[in-house]
Amino acid sequence: MERISIPLQLRVVQSQPGLVEQNGKWSTGLCECWGDMDDCCCAFWCLPLFVFKTNRAAGGCPCLPLLDCVGCGTAASLAMRAAVRERYGIEGDVCSDCFYGCCCYPLSWCQISREIKRQAAVRANAISLSSSKTHYTPLVDLDHVHLI
Repeated sequence: MERISIPLQLRVVQSQPGLVEQNGKWSTGLCECWGDMDDCCCAFWCLPLFVFKTNRAAGGCPCLPLLDCVGCGTAASLAMRAAVRERYGIEGDVCSDCFYGCCCYPLSWCQISREIKRQAAVRANAISLSSSKTHYTPLVDLDHVHLI
């Protein structure tokens, strides 16, 4: 019986798909609500629901938005804005998060929502591109081989 030699090809993942160069800036400005009118309208007509929805999409504690409702300042806004900045490498500090949370509360939540959506879309696009480039080679070439 003849032994078949098969070349082994290994693919090494050197970086995770979907990581985005952010350049330390938000993908949209604070007042760029026209880019996502659904979120803008939802935030305008029912801000508590929008805050809860955005907090949930970001993976935050479900009870965190309740702190804003009971008058504990803007704890949820501050925490979520800081978490999103940290996760995506966006420049800023606690003072700017507090300022935007206090003075531009609905706009800040809309910006957080747009950033989460953009990062998710970029990650999904990168994953689909990397999976479409994958070419599998068969383990054994069975041409002209009799199994029995």
